[in-house]
Amino acid sequence: MVLKLIMVALGIILHSVKNWLLTHKVRIVIAFVGAMGGYLYWIFIGCAAGNCGITANWYSSIAFGSIIGWFVGDMVNNKIPNKKNN
Repeated sequence: MVLKLIMVALGIILHSVKNWLLTHKVRIVIAFVGAMGGYLYWIFIGCAAGNCGITANWYSSIAFGSIIGWFVGDMVNNKIPNKKNN
């Protein structure tokens, strides 16, 4: 009985995660591209002195790139027509 309740709860959680991923797939892909861009920026340009806030280390550069990518993905997602409304 307990196992069945756990399986039902897990199914509900997985279904909601799947719906979230499908509704935000454009944002996620562009955020991933932004994270890669942030890492490449840190590799090739970076900050020689180490006192730059964003590009001083790789993890802050990746975080900043992914946040910018998420916002750009949000703007792109708003321009794409919704298939459910057509």
